[in-house]
Amino acid sequence: MKCLTLLTAVFIALSGVSRSYSAENASNPLAAVNNTDVRAQYFDLVDGSERYDFWVADGAYMLTPKLKLKYELHYWDTDVTGSSESDWESLHLKPIYFPEKWVGEWGTWKYKTAFGGELIIDAGNEEQGIGSGSDQIAPLVGLALVKGDTVLVPLVQHFWDFDGPDVNQTAFRLISIQSLPNGFWGKLDAKVPVDWENDNAIPATAEVQLGKMFTPSFGLYMDGLVGVGNDRPYDWGVGLGMRFHY
Repeated sequence: MKCLTLLTAVFIALSGVSRSYSAENASNPLAAVNNTDVRAQYFDLVDGSERYDFWVADGAYMLTPKLKLKYELHYWDTDVTGSSESDWESLHLKPIYFPEKWVGEWGTWKYKTAFGGELIIDAGNEEQGIGSGSDQIAPLVGLALVKGDTVLVPLVQHFWDFDGPDVNQTAFRLISIQSLPNGFWGKLDAKVPVDWENDNAIPATAEVQLGKMFTPSFGLYMDGLVGVGNDRPYDWGVGLGMRFHY
């Protein structure tokens, strides 16, 4: 409930101002866009159990042309404990700043650098197999490179707990987005976290996304997900999302 209350407060705070940022693809976490997505993902877990992750809200708002606020609210349904359980999982708030002096051109590529952090509030339902039980803070640095219809985004983010079970993880991430004809786009999102708290395990994953904007303000997309390596958090997954620009 604390996750839903906090997200409601964020929406109220943002509702007084309206801007339009829609030239960039919202699947890029460093894009200057205002959007809200509604998503559902299914995961086949490595222990034979299943999980549904409902992204009740997954979006972003440009507070200023150089400061972005991303937000996520997750609701899970899983049988990881041996019985079906469902409840709120976590709320994520991620301010991202784009310094003006770190925007420019590198050969034929345009680039912008971003710095930020992520606040993760766990809903406290870990006894049901939902969430980690840890509230976390996670600074990040990223670079967006653009050439024509191609975007490359390398990101590094480190996660620490400030309440709950210990978390100490560094995540390396590479996103590639390709704009396609007729409003379509494709995305590859590779994540390679190193879990320093658990024998340097590497729960790597990869996501492929195909989407289409039917109008400037509405689109649909599908996700295909796969766990990679011996420490993978799941075997495979699929997802479906709706995107709203405003």
